[in-house]
Amino acid sequence: MPDCYRTALRRGSLLALAAALLAGCAGYGLNGPDMPPGTPRATVLARMGQPTRSVALSDGERLQYSFQPAGQVAWMVDLDRNGQVLGMHQALTAARFQQIQPGQWTRADVEREFGPPASIDAVGNWHGPIMTYRWNDGVDMFYWVYLDGNNIVQRAHPGMEFKDPNWK
Repeated sequence: MPDCYRTALRRGSLLALAAALLAGCAGYGLNGPDMPPGTPRATVLARMGQPTRSVALSDGERLQYSFQPAGQVAWMVDLDRNGQVLGMHQALTAARFQQIQPGQWTRADVEREFGPPASIDAVGNWHGPIMTYRWNDGVDMFYWVYLDGNNIVQRAHPGMEFKDPNWK
């Protein structure tokens, strides 16, 4: 088989795989799945799959379904001590980000509320990690959370995600 046919076949296979993955995620993308209160944990797992992370809460557990680093949503499914859904929400919103309290919240608090960040970076003029979340507020956005050396939030703010039209 000529190389050009093999390349075309590989591309077609990759496109089919990507389409299948996206179709699988469509059930709980921006609109989220329908998980009413009282839904058992096993049903959540059967419908949504394994979570990105599970976090202990004082009265139960939070299943985190994050689409970071490339996606812009993170679904949080809160369960009671009996493993029943209490509620669920999309965490990456302006209102939720505004709840971050510099000087009081820790990295663990941020990750409990928003899931793992898209990236953790360092810059020369800041002495601590910077957590970056990708989200959408009508336009593509970043939300940066600046931590000090003790992993305490010192500042947090949004910014627009500009895409270079020449990037390929």
